[in-house]
Amino acid sequence: MSQIVELAPPTRRTRPIGRIPTRVGRSYFLRTFGCQMNEHDSERVAGLFEADGMVRASSIDSADVVFVNTCTIRENADNRLYGNLGQLKTLKDEQAGRLLIVGGCAAQKDRELVRERAPWVDVVIGTHNLHRVVELMDQAEEWGPVTEIVDALQTMPSELPVRRESPFSAWVTIQIGCNNTCTFCIVPAVRGREISRRPGDIIHEIEQLVTEGVIEVTLLGQNVDTYGRDLAIDGRRRPIFGQLLARVGGIEGIRRVRFTSPHPNDFRRDVAEAMAETETVCEQLHFPLQSGSNRILAAMHRGYTTQKFLARLEMAREVMPDLTVSTDIIVGFPGETEADFQSTLDVVEEALFDQAFMFLFSPRPGTRAADMADRFVPEPVAKERFGRLLELQTRIGSDLNKQHIGERMEVLVEGPSKRDPAVASTRNRGNKLVHVPGTFRPGNLMEVKIERAGAHYLVGVPA
Repeated sequence: MSQIVELAPPTRRTRPIGRIPTRVGRSYFLRTFGCQMNEHDSERVAGLFEADGMVRASSIDSADVVFVNTCTIRENADNRLYGNLGQLKTLKDEQAGRLLIVGGCAAQKDRELVRERAPWVDVVIGTHNLHRVVELMDQAEEWGPVTEIVDALQTMPSELPVRRESPFSAWVTIQIGCNNTCTFCIVPAVRGREISRRPGDIIHEIEQLVTEGVIEVTLLGQNVDTYGRDLAIDGRRRPIFGQLLARVGGIEGIRRVRFTSPHPNDFRRDVAEAMAETETVCEQLHFPLQSGSNRILAAMHRGYTTQKFLARLEMAREVMPDLTVSTDIIVGFPGETEADFQSTLDVVEEALFDQAFMFLFSPRPGTRAADMADRFVPEPVAKERFGRLLELQTRIGSDLNKQHIGERMEVLVEGPSKRDPAVASTRNRGNKLVHVPGTFRPGNLMEVKIERAGAHYLVGVPA
């Protein structure tokens, strides 16, 4: 295990060396970019802060401690980070003693660049050593700016305290890292090799969550379909995600189980059957396509063809006829021709995704795709293609949602809509957003009748 640790010369001292650190009454603010894994990491940082006596601030301007949890999946994520670093300089100048922390994937990948561009940041910390954040804050207060990046983990870290955003819904990490070699993805470089948690630890955590009022859990991993392969349980190196789903779904008190993200190349029938046979596992599958062109899929190192993708999707729908499916698609991958893009449109038309997360290709330094500059698709061409894909998916999503009009379904109340407090935002088992006029208690399960539908939402009334 390698690491970079930089300590500046002593500049000030706020407490005698050796004193137990405590920040009772000091306030903190977290700004999170990126995926669900980052969101859960921020919840754990918040848990560590509150265990140290801190309270959450209502705004970044009023906080004594500011933590920015960064993402580096796409270029705009990096741009947002460096824009935020300038804001952090202003915050530092406005309040003496304010601690500034930058963590997450961009800090892991660009440790020297973050320190170079923002010497006013007190702590730069990576993705593998979040449990050290309070100790590093102590060091920064004693000696000045500190950077600590651990490059690899051998085992899953111990579970940390968590300050969840929702009292009834929780993220549960089952796996960190990724063994795939997708040419557009930086995740393996910043999250490391795949490591699975022991099943018993996962079950114990969820049982504890139930005692705290949680009724919905989402299992997190970079490739959940390979969960358990590294554990060699019973001496066999095989995935056991289907078995884990059944065990989690059987925990008393849990009403909904979700997971993200699977990989089409590793998705197997036993997982689909576990979803279908376990009542609490929701009929929802995120199935990332990325491209509908076999030539581009090969260049991406995705490990499957469109034929294999569609066959596994068909199998999943055969096992679960009411399945809701979402996907990821990259437009403008290096070398993508008009024929390649047309193949993507054809697959989207055939697959009929309920929802698609669509992205323009963004070269990430450190990935193989970033070295394909001679084949980059001109930006105007990529944007025009993106518009056509968006138009197609909007039509498909609208048509599928209209099929729910008149249907009764169970929804979980999340809280008042941000746009209209007189309307509740809820989710059905397929993870579709359902607007329901009225005020209802967050965390309640209720039945509604769907009256209207848009491309990205449904509208229902209590049934």
